[in-house]
Amino acid sequence: MSQPTYIDDFTRQFAITPGDTALVIVDLQYASGSREHGLGRLLAAQGRLADAEYRFARIDRLVVPNSRRLAEAFRSMGAPVIYLTYGARLPDFSDAPIHLKAWMKAIDNRVGTREHEIVDELKPLPGELVLNKTTMGGFASTGIESHLRGMGIANIVVTGVSTNNCVSMTAMEACDRQFGVVVVSDATGTCSDEMQESTLKTFRRLWGRVMDTSEVIEEMNAHAS
Repeated sequence: MSQPTYIDDFTRQFAITPGDTALVIVDLQYASGSREHGLGRLLAAQGRLADAEYRFARIDRLVVPNSRRLAEAFRSMGAPVIYLTYGARLPDFSDAPIHLKAWMKAIDNRVGTREHEIVDELKPLPGELVLNKTTMGGFASTGIESHLRGMGIANIVVTGVSTNNCVSMTAMEACDRQFGVVVVSDATGTCSDEMQESTLKTFRRLWGRVMDTSEVIEEMNAHAS
């Protein structure tokens, strides 16, 4: 943990409780979270799968297991678990934004493909909200804000991939909409330690809180009735 700085005096403090906090799991799909599908299959065909070893190893060892652990804890406390996916809804990818269209096409990330599905280890339970986005941030293209308001949610805990893209964008959008936001350090992942740590360092400055899985569960349990 880095030493406190002057900016910490101005970073919002809030507590997470089962009554007003939801878990939001971001983009843990086969498209970019599996060695055998999507990105993994593309890189393997190019002979470059080793380039993504950090990413896939972190997803396998930390991101998926800790996201599952958090989901189970939230469910046991009666707190909502919400899933965000990303990918084109239309088969020709014409609804994908220009800056993401080539990426979605390359890994065949569109509704109806295996790539678009959430990984089996984290499948949503019946009745849990799953929202698809075509943008990096979840708030720009899913209507998640109205769902959260309707559910009485004031805070969200965010896990998933990639920390420096869809996770942080969703988290920052939520902060700008007055939600308290926690990014889970050991349940998020990207392509290097440098990207991971720099993103978390940025988020700590005026945006929200960074906690690990055990800290989140402990604080939620402490406020459980």
